[in-house]
Amino acid sequence: MNFDELKDKALSLPYAPGVYIMRDKTNTVIYVGKAKKLKNRVSQYFQDTASHTPKTRMMVSKIDHFDVIVAASEFEALVLECSLIKRYMPKYNILLKDDKGYPYLRLNMKEIYPKITLVSKIADDGAQYFGPYGSRGVTQALIEAISSALKLPSCKKQFPRDVGKDRPCLNYHMNRCAGWCQESKTCTEYREVMEQARQLLLGNYKATGDEIRRQMLAAADNLEFELAASLRDRLNAVEALGQKQLVTAGTLADTDVIGYGETETKACFAVLHFSGGNLLDKDYEVFPVPEEKEAAVSSLMKQYYLSRGLAPKHLLLPFPIEDGELFAQLLEQQYGKRPHLRVPQRGDNVRLVELAVKNAQEEAARLTSKDEHISGSLVLLGKMLAMEPPKRIESYDISNISGTDIVAAMVVFEDGKPKKSEYKRFKLENMKGQDDYGSMRQVLTRRFTHYKAGDKGFEKAPDLLLIDGGITHACTAVEALAQLDLKMPIFGMVKDDRHRTRALVTPEGEEISIDSQQAVFSLVGNIQEETHRFAITYHRQQRSKRLQYSELDKIPGVGPKRKQQLLRVFKSITAIRNAELPDLERLLPKDAAAAVYHHFHEKGE
Repeated sequence: MNFDELKDKALSLPYAPGVYIMRDKTNTVIYVGKAKKLKNRVSQYFQDTASHTPKTRMMVSKIDHFDVIVAASEFEALVLECSLIKRYMPKYNILLKDDKGYPYLRLNMKEIYPKITLVSKIADDGAQYFGPYGSRGVTQALIEAISSALKLPSCKKQFPRDVGKDRPCLNYHMNRCAGWCQESKTCTEYREVMEQARQLLLGNYKATGDEIRRQMLAAADNLEFELAASLRDRLNAVEALGQKQLVTAGTLADTDVIGYGETETKACFAVLHFSGGNLLDKDYEVFPVPEEKEAAVSSLMKQYYLSRGLAPKHLLLPFPIEDGELFAQLLEQQYGKRPHLRVPQRGDNVRLVELAVKNAQEEAARLTSKDEHISGSLVLLGKMLAMEPPKRIESYDISNISGTDIVAAMVVFEDGKPKKSEYKRFKLENMKGQDDYGSMRQVLTRRFTHYKAGDKGFEKAPDLLLIDGGITHACTAVEALAQLDLKMPIFGMVKDDRHRTRALVTPEGEEISIDSQQAVFSLVGNIQEETHRFAITYHRQQRSKRLQYSELDKIPGVGPKRKQQLLRVFKSITAIRNAELPDLERLLPKDAAAAVYHHFHEKGE
C-alpha cells in the first residue's frame, strides 16, 4: 500500500480500543501498539510526518500495510499488546534486552548428593526453591558465600561418580573445600552439611549455628580435636554470614522505584530494588530517546514485570503513566496480588525516586558519546527552530570601542564543532561612528557577494545564521540577504544579564527560549562565546596596531620602513620607549635614533 492508501485505511478505522500491527513489505511485524481509539491513534502516523522523531519517520517509511484487532476494552487491548510484543519482538518497539526473569536457588534434598544451583524459573520437580532474588550477580554471590562458609564443593566433579577417583583439587589445599571427593568423606556427612545450607537459605542462622556448636563440643569431648577445629571454623563462618544478612539482602525487594533519564540521544529506564528501606540492587535499560517518555516507561514496565514472574508490593514512579491502573490490574491478574503504584509528592519516597532518576540520568550520560551528544543537540535545536538539524552554522559579531577600529567576525560550526579553517575576519570600511546595524549589513553583504560569485573560501552556504543581537539585528541580516536575492534561516541571539544567550529571536519577533534545554543552551552558548572571542581578539589586534603606529607617526625622520624595523626588533611601543640611545643607534641612523629617543624622553627631562 502507498502512503495515501495507508492514510485512508487509518481514517476508516473505528473509534474503539484495540491493537494495531505494522508490517513491512516482507510481512514482518515492525511495530505493535495499543490505542484507546484506533482511528485517532493510527491516523496520527500518516498525518504530519515532519513532527515525528527521526525513528518514527523511519518506521512509517517502512510500513507496507497494517492490521488491527479490536478489543472489548482497553484492558483487553493492553493484555493483547503485551502478548504480541513478546511474540514478535518488533524492531521499532522499545524492548528489554534481558527478560530472563528473577533468579531462584534450587536445592533437591531427594538427590543422593544434593547441590545448590541458580535457575530462572520454578519447576514442578519436587525440589525446594528459594527466592526470587534481585539479580543473578547477587544470587551467585549468595551461593559463593554459603559454599565458602560450609566448604562445599565448587568444582565440576560429579558425585558419587567421582568420589575417590582423583586427588583433591586446589580448593581443598587452599582450605576452600572440605574435600568431599575423598573416600574418607561419607554421603551422610555431605547431606548433613547440605541440610545446614538449606537452613541458611531459610534464614535460620541461629539454629544452624547452635547445631554446629553442639557437633563441635561433641567432637571435643570425643578427643576429635581436628574435627572440632574444623567445626569451629564453620561456626565462625556461619555466624559471620548471619551478621552480614546476605540472604535477607538478596531476596526480592518489597519496593521498586522507577527512574527515567535522558541525554540528547540516549534514554535510560532504571529500577532500584529496596527492602526494608535498604537499596539491594539496580536494573536498567538504555535505548534511543523516545517520542513520549511516559509511553516508553509504561511499555518497559510491562515487559519487565511480566517476564519476571513476580511483582513488588509497591511501585514508585517518577511521573504518572496513562495506563497505570490497567497495568496494576494486569499484574494482579498475572500474579494474584495488586501492586500499589504511586508518584510520591513528599517525604522519603520522593528522595528514593530522585535517586532512581539520578541513576537513570547517569547511565544514559555514561553511554552517550561526545559525538552523539553534539548530534542530539543539533537535532533538538532543529526541532525547536522548526527546521532540519543544521549541519553548517555561521555566527556573526561586531566589535569596536566608541566607533573606532570596527571589525566583524564570522565563525563556522560544522556538525556542531568549530571549523577554524573557515573563520573569516572583516575590517569595516567607510563607517562613521558606531553603527552596529550598518556594520552587520556591510559584513553580510560582503560575505554573500563572495558566495554568489563562487569565490574560494566563501562558496558554502550556511544552514543557519546566528546574529549577535536581538530582533533588529536579525531584521538587518534579512534585508542584507534580500538585496542579494538570498533567503536563509536567520535568528538573533538574545542575551541574559550574564551575557549568555537565553533565547533565539526570529526577524518577526518570536522568541524561542533555550535556557531550559541544557544541550541547546550549551551549544548556542559555545557558538556565541567563540564568535565573541574571535571578534574581540581581532579588534584588539587592530587597535594595538593603530596605537603603535600612531605614536611612531609623530616622530620626524621615522617612516613606514623604520617603524616596521623598530616594532620587529623591540616588539612593542613600551620596549621602544625604554630602549637606551645606543640600542636605537644600532638599528637606525644616529639622527633618527636620537629623534626616537628624545620623543619618548622629552617629558622626563
